[in-house]
Amino acid sequence: MFAAATKSFVKQVGDGGRLVPVPSLSEADKYQPLSLVVKKKRCFLFPRYKFTSTPFTLKDILLGDREISAGISSYQLLNYEDESDVSLYGRRGNHIVNDVGINVTGSDSIAVKASFGVVTKHEVEVSTLLKEITTRKINFDHSLIRQSRSSRKAVLCVVMESIRTTRQCSLSVHAGIRGEAMRFHFMDEQNPKGRDKAIVFPAHTTIAFSVFELFIYLDGAFDLCVTSVSKGGFEREETATFALLYRLRNILFERNRRVMDAISRSQLYLDDLFSDYCDKPLSMTDVSLKEGTHIRVNLLNHNIPKGPCILCGMGNLKRETVYGCFQCSVDGQKYVRLHAVPCFDIWHKRMK
Repeated sequence: MFAAATKSFVKQVGDGGRLVPVPSLSEADKYQPLSLVVKKKRCFLFPRYKFTSTPFTLKDILLGDREISAGISSYQLLNYEDESDVSLYGRRGNHIVNDVGINVTGSDSIAVKASFGVVTKHEVEVSTLLKEITTRKINFDHSLIRQSRSSRKAVLCVVMESIRTTRQCSLSVHAGIRGEAMRFHFMDEQNPKGRDKAIVFPAHTTIAFSVFELFIYLDGAFDLCVTSVSKGGFEREETATFALLYRLRNILFERNRRVMDAISRSQLYLDDLFSDYCDKPLSMTDVSLKEGTHIRVNLLNHNIPKGPCILCGMGNLKRETVYGCFQCSVDGQKYVRLHAVPCFDIWHKRMK
């Protein structure tokens, strides 16, 4: 009967489908803000999920003893009084009958009256909590974490808001038959006993709640899934490996792109340099033939093997030469390799 009343409340209040009715009066105190619940899909035939309460809070599964500083705000939501007729031939009617054991002999419907009075909403300060969890880690040795991690269908959730009553409330169920001019026409003279049932529960009872799923990474960090698009769960080894390979691939692609850009810029510089040399008269470029300049030599005559030209052999094409200059030195090497034309003259022109 309590479950039927909370389901009716959530259906009428709405809240975009985020609210979940509390399934049992005996577990109502376990759906408080920052409490942990387990979300699990029933089976492929039932699209709805089942929420199971736990005796733990978010702080219990975190490393360290530091308390969670996120505050909880509360305010009045509405005044709820509901009376509804439920057919005995529907799923909800059958559920209520089996739940409360009411006598439905000679009846075709039951009337359910829920008097919750003023209810209040208590919610966690999401922005504060998001800032705090960036420095916290999950304790993988906690029993709840171990059990949830072993099941691929279980998702840990944090209760972010709860709706509670503010006074003593009552639920009553009456069995009868539908009348034409009134909701129910009770035939008191022939009513057997057990047609009416009523329960009273105390103030501050939670009747509905909403949650954020947790996504837990392999290193213990975790995220709150604040939207319905993001899904909770545990990061798997194969998922982490794939993500690492994907990041490495992107790094290699970026590095190769930078190298090719550098080679392209170097090639453009050399092309401009050679074109500048070729556009000038020989008298302005052939500085090696002037008096006092450095002399071209064949390095093979000095037992020095062929190698890349220091000026044009560093691009994507490894241009090699046997010529060079003994009067120049680079990086401790007592000679430099230079093509006879035009690199030798360009090099010494820059040196001057």
